Amino acid sequence: MVRMIKVNGNAVTWRDGMTVADALAAMNYDFGHITVTVDGRHVPQDDFDTTPVPDGADMKAIHLHHGG
Repeated sequence: MVRMIKVNGNAVTWRDGMTVADALAAMNYDFGHITVTVDGRHVPQDDFDTTPVPDGADMKAIHLHHGG
């Protein structure tokens, strides 16, 4: 059985040991400034490589940008 998470409403295949950084890479999100929540909890950018994403999680990733 394939396990899934959702990233911004899109299904992403989950794997054991998946981190926030892994999920962002799966979505090709490589923005310099991005804010992430996993199941409603904010994840600091410094913790993306070490924060696990549980099976079935709902992850939101918002690209922060500015203009002038």
